Amino acid sequence: MRTTFLCSTLVGLLTLANAASAHHPGEALDEVMTEQEPYFQVIDQPAPGFDLMDGTGTPVSLSDFADKVVVLDFVFASCTDLCPLQSEFLAEVQEKVNASPMKDMVQFVTVTTDPAADTPEIMAAYGEAHGLDPVNWTFLTARPEDADGTTRDLSAAYSNSFTPMEDGQQMHGAVFHVIDRGGRLAGRFHGLDVTPMNMVLYVNGLTNSHPGQEGSAGEGWWDSLTGMLR
Repeated sequence: MRTTFLCSTLVGLLTLANAASAHHPGEALDEVMTEQEPYFQVIDQPAPGFDLMDGTGTPVSLSDFADKVVVLDFVFASCTDLCPLQSEFLAEVQEKVNASPMKDMVQFVTVTTDPAADTPEIMAAYGEAHGLDPVNWTFLTARPEDADGTTRDLSAAYSNSFTPMEDGQQMHGAVFHVIDRGGRLAGRFHGLDVTPMNMVLYVNGLTNSHPGQEGSAGEGWWDSLTGMLR
């Protein structure tokens, strides 16, 4: 039953997303996803920008990924509650995306909300520990000149607050933000009860909403995705 539902959803999404004449391709995609995924929220507004750096000190801005669909989340490495599960969920989504032609069209970005504690060494080890592939995933932190709380403020701008607690933990929810090419915050997936394949299908719909993008409907795409449903 689950496979039948996902296959029918896939057919619907691919058909809708390839309607090149639509004024706003995301509208039909949003409608389908809202019906099928209870933890999905349509946003459709400019994404808050950021200027951060990776673990090697290289500057990274949201605008650097203007030609990609970005899946963004926030964590801190010492988190003992949601963050490890959140990162493992993201790794599952990434694995499915990277098994398809979407691999070169999607960037996964994680931002730490505890830059003081998440040193370059910790950041370097985090992805491997949770199964994230650096080929299209990056872990970002605040720059030395940034004020304390910069990345927590950024998370709040994305409507997900990280509130420091006395034991060093931070109270927060698990939210995945999906940013379309050009910096439009298309939608959010809330919590860890999201169906991973629904997020994959939503990302696929966005990659297909730009007619002419090489690889958006490449040979073997159907087999790649349907193979994930087995």
